[in-house]
Amino acid sequence: MAATQLWLVRHGESVGNVAASQAAAAGTDVIRIGLRDADVELTSTGQAQAAALGAWLATLPAEAAPQAVWSSPYRRAVQTAEIAVAQGGARPNIRIDERLRDRELGVLDLLTTVGVHNLFPAEAQRRAWLGKFYYRPPGGESWADMALRVRSLLLDLERTDVPPRVLVVCHDAMILIFRYVCEGMREADLLACASSGSIRNASVTRLRRVEGQPWWSPEEVNADGHLAALGVPVTEHPGDRDAFPH
Repeated sequence: MAATQLWLVRHGESVGNVAASQAAAAGTDVIRIGLRDADVELTSTGQAQAAALGAWLATLPAEAAPQAVWSSPYRRAVQTAEIAVAQGGARPNIRIDERLRDRELGVLDLLTTVGVHNLFPAEAQRRAWLGKFYYRPPGGESWADMALRVRSLLLDLERTDVPPRVLVVCHDAMILIFRYVCEGMREADLLACASSGSIRNASVTRLRRVEGQPWWSPEEVNADGHLAALGVPVTEHPGDRDAFPH
């Protein structure tokens, strides 16, 4: 066997999401959070979103539910996976994989868009020239770099010991890059997806690979009906993909 369905889930709302949105609204240069990106936790709303995700997954018949869970090592993603898995009966082990981590932002880490322009104007100009996909901040990664991580991980998902249906808990930019690689997108296609709207917290994007076809097909994108069904708030924290934690 090998993975033929990917359930891509963005982590629940995090304290970093809230701090970033507040900093952007206030027009400040720096996001005040006092934590490494890897240590940012879920808010109470994020925990409720993860529980709602798990409650929905628990209602799926065994022949349709995810059979394995892979997660980013970042705390907000692991919490989301742990809470969701705890709602179900089978409780598969959660595999932590560092290739699923959020984009590394280097010198731009914890800066708002205003902060990047004020503190690193040359970088703001370089980003505008190179574009979102290829721009790599000093000490950080470009989206193209993230694509290399996804391509590597997909090779592992081809292994015969991997079941067909895999739930992947990660970050909004990573979900976009999965779609870019799996669906055979070009740069312009990815940027169009990114500009059409952000990935909502605890939403589900499902991709299916059909035997004999070169690309995966999206069956569901950014779905959040499982949250609304339980009265859990749907949150959208787009931030700035070159500066904010996701």
